[in-house]
Amino acid sequence: MKMQRNTPRIASTMLAAAFALIQAAGAVAQTAAPEAASEIHRTGMPATQQQGDVSYVSGGVGRDESTALRQARRQWPLSLQFTGPGASYVADVQVKIAKGGTTVLDTTSHGPYMLVRLPQGRYTVNATYSGVTRRQTVNVRGNGSARATFSFPSGGH
Repeated sequence: MKMQRNTPRIASTMLAAAFALIQAAGAVAQTAAPEAASEIHRTGMPATQQQGDVSYVSGGVGRDESTALRQARRQWPLSLQFTGPGASYVADVQVKIAKGGTTVLDTTSHGPYMLVRLPQGRYTVNATYSGVTRRQTVNVRGNGSARATFSFPSGGH
């Protein structure tokens, strides 16, 4: 008789334990995702951004990020580098890329390097820093095929 009275209590205890186990598994799954995300950041590569059909990544302020971006240049069709006086690196460069008069990318670089994934073709790149604009034409033929360096004077003069 005692066994029959405890059956509902045992069942509810087991149900509570199963629920707790499911909750714990969900918590483990949620904490696993940030670890995977931090694995990406261990490579030093900044996050890839998207604007229309064009994807790009910019940065290179720290040593790890700078190294990662330089090593990744071969996998991106267009690589841009921005320097100031004495070949010092600059950031916050306004970048506009156009093809046939149509702007395909208009953004600001977060560091001295920008890698851009574009279809093959001839593009005009305008880079503006401290009020000074530099323009170059690049021919993108495939990954690692086009590189351009933009040098700016000190103080925007």
